Amino acid sequence: MSEQKATNITWHDHHVDRASRWKQAGHKGAVLWFTGLSACGKSTIANVVDHLLHEQGKRTYLLDGDNIRHGLNKNLGFSAADRAENIRRIGEVAKLFSDAGVITSTAFISPYKADRDAVRALLDDGQFIEIFVNASLETCEARDPKGLYKKARAGEIKGFTGIDDPYEAPENPELVLDSNNKGIDELAQEVVAYLDAKGVLTL
Repeated sequence: MSEQKATNITWHDHHVDRASRWKQAGHKGAVLWFTGLSACGKSTIANVVDHLLHEQGKRTYLLDGDNIRHGLNKNLGFSAADRAENIRRIGEVAKLFSDAGVITSTAFISPYKADRDAVRALLDDGQFIEIFVNASLETCEARDPKGLYKKARAGEIKGFTGIDDPYEAPENPELVLDSNNKGIDELAQEVVAYLDAKGVLTL
């Protein structure tokens, strides 16, 4: 789905470059890629991180999996091919946001390593921050705020990650959050502390 179909196109360089946009923002752009099973807490944590950074005066935006499927990716389902295209589109959008000097949080299950690695390859070193929100299947099923695991177990949802579709956990993420044992606020603070330590929040 991602092959180049358009022809006779030319890349145009802009007078305002990334360095100028970052300088105006007062900090670097970055993509915070929250990944994990459904109900692991990634959207909630990403939302708190977005709020904390906004309160610090940083330029931020949150791209949430369900929200994106209401608009940009509403024509995609949950097959392997559609999941790959979903992540590809989000990766391209997140890259644009990051180039504009926006610290962009994305909260997607993004179950396949190859798809996440493809997004990483779009960005320069240090711009893609993979955050594995680590919660066991048992923990996620116990939470199940949307009732999706119950439906998947009953056979009402097919291809559900963790039940009848695989989740490939990150092998070397920048950050692992222990969502089995820690609360949302503590985990969000860990993310902000990481960004501060890595110099993302300044130039």
